[in-house]
Amino acid sequence: MKKFFFILPVILSLACQQTKTGSDSMGTKVSSSDTHSFSQPQNAVVKHLDLDINVDFKSQVISGKASWQIENIAKAEEIVFDTRQLLIEKVSLGDDEKETSFSLGDSVQYLGKALKVRIESNTERVTIYYRTSKDAAALQWLNPQQTAGKKQPFLFTQSQAILARTWIPCQDSPGIRFTYNATVSVPKELMAVMGAENPQEKNAEGKYRFRQPHPIPSYLMALAVGDVAFKAIDQRSGVYAEPVTLQKAAYEFADMGKMITAAENLYGPYKWGRYDVLVLPPSFPFGGMENPMLTFATPTVIAGDRSLVSLIAHELAHSWSGNLVTNATWNDFWLNEGFTVYFERRIVEAVYGKDEAVMQEVLGSQDLHSTLEDLGPTSPDTRLKADFTGRDPDEGVSDIAYEKGFAFIRSIEETVGREKLDAFLKEYFQSHAFQSVTTEEFIAYLEEHLIKGDKSLEQKLDLKNWIYKPGLPANALNIESGKFQAIDALLEKFKTSGDVSTLSNVNRSTNELLYLIRHLPEDISAPQLTAIDKEFEFTQSGNSEIQAAWYMLAIRKEYKPAYPQIEKFLTEVGRRKFLLPLYKEMIKTPAGKVWAKKIYSNARPNYHSVAYHSIDELLPGR
Repeated sequence: MKKFFFILPVILSLACQQTKTGSDSMGTKVSSSDTHSFSQPQNAVVKHLDLDINVDFKSQVISGKASWQIENIAKAEEIVFDTRQLLIEKVSLGDDEKETSFSLGDSVQYLGKALKVRIESNTERVTIYYRTSKDAAALQWLNPQQTAGKKQPFLFTQSQAILARTWIPCQDSPGIRFTYNATVSVPKELMAVMGAENPQEKNAEGKYRFRQPHPIPSYLMALAVGDVAFKAIDQRSGVYAEPVTLQKAAYEFADMGKMITAAENLYGPYKWGRYDVLVLPPSFPFGGMENPMLTFATPTVIAGDRSLVSLIAHELAHSWSGNLVTNATWNDFWLNEGFTVYFERRIVEAVYGKDEAVMQEVLGSQDLHSTLEDLGPTSPDTRLKADFTGRDPDEGVSDIAYEKGFAFIRSIEETVGREKLDAFLKEYFQSHAFQSVTTEEFIAYLEEHLIKGDKSLEQKLDLKNWIYKPGLPANALNIESGKFQAIDALLEKFKTSGDVSTLSNVNRSTNELLYLIRHLPEDISAPQLTAIDKEFEFTQSGNSEIQAAWYMLAIRKEYKPAYPQIEKFLTEVGRRKFLLPLYKEMIKTPAGKVWAKKIYSNARPNYHSVAYHSIDELLPGR
């Protein structure tokens, strides 16, 4: 999942706070080191949520109450929650709901407002009555025409990174975990699902009850409401989708059970019970979101040939790296994504073979080097341990967390051997299950359980260069794919002869076609593009990854036969990974910028706020 950087500085008083730590009654360390949250968990921290909400499609508002069980660690006189775009109606304490006073702080860009609630030393429950705003950033309300079925409206949430506070008043930090129960009332013709234990069919009441027995951070809170149905894959996995999409989705994700088994064979038991996938309408801004027990997935991975299901392997891997063991702050984001990319490729290797995994590794390395070139190899934003203070952490991440994080783990494998690394990772996931970890805590664990005082190994691993310095260390691996080397040979013949037929022997797998598109010669002519398009049918492809790569080339080379499909793609697809590069390529020319603004003015209502806020930066004053 490629992400792009937008540097948006803002002065935050939080950035100047010193870290304070404390421990709850279970001995779990809590701190105030997260500059993206107003909460002060070292004083008073949430433990369990009872959520009771109503979803109103007519007003596009969620309303109800969030009843929090808390622990007043420091016997403090207040507890602090994160809110943004919320109307707080009243707050009460205890089971008898004695009303208490509260105040909202000044609005801070990206962070919203601190909700400070007056509590007593023995307070164990705080209930907040609230309503969301119509433009709450986490919520996307879709009319029937914006869905696959065209009959019913749809709502879905996207809480990562710091958007949970726009639909639930919470302590919105990945270092704070809680269990929850929820009651969600929706129109009777629709069904609600969450990142929790889910129903598998609609009920006549229009009221759905959920339970998440494992402690999760707030960014994994997830809700979707729509005309969805369920189809089982096996005893512990299945697919939710709109009825018109369900059969295609079930076919596409038929290997989920094999993936879960492969993952367990690598790093231990799947601890979440069920693993299901919800296929969302096309406006979903990401490839997937690893909400516990229910991955939210883009329909752009439904290619008809199961060629893009590595995305499911990625989101499944998050059930260990991310959901089970979580980055403590967004500056530690690489701990979620670097490990997950490594784990994803191990699952792919186990289910689909080593060639497939190696091709993905090479393509990922190319993405990383492209990001390093864009940001500059000495940019501080190319460090694994990031500093997103004063920025929206979601806008701040890039391929650095994903692919440089992967390259670091891959270098450890090369140094100590796969068997030793697997044993270490399995123990790491088990010993830190349902906990949040900082980069420094991971380093300490690595030094104690893998390096074990071996100075030579410590020097070879080069931890500080990998984690705290920009660019790539000297021991970064250069991986080659035999499949891609065969394409290189065919491309050399094409460059010499100019005859497109020399490329006809390229295998038609997704990764090989992506590599081919990326490596076509820069001086390729319009007639050659036409001939290649005729040979491979790239413009009319139903594979979103191939479409995006080909459309980038078509824009750069002004290959106009592809323009109608490019416009259709940008209007129908909301996945930010595809949108941003295409719009960025378009605006490089005056004519392209006019074209981009025309398309965007029509397409923007179909995009989630996560996507359109990024594109607004590219096309100001549209």
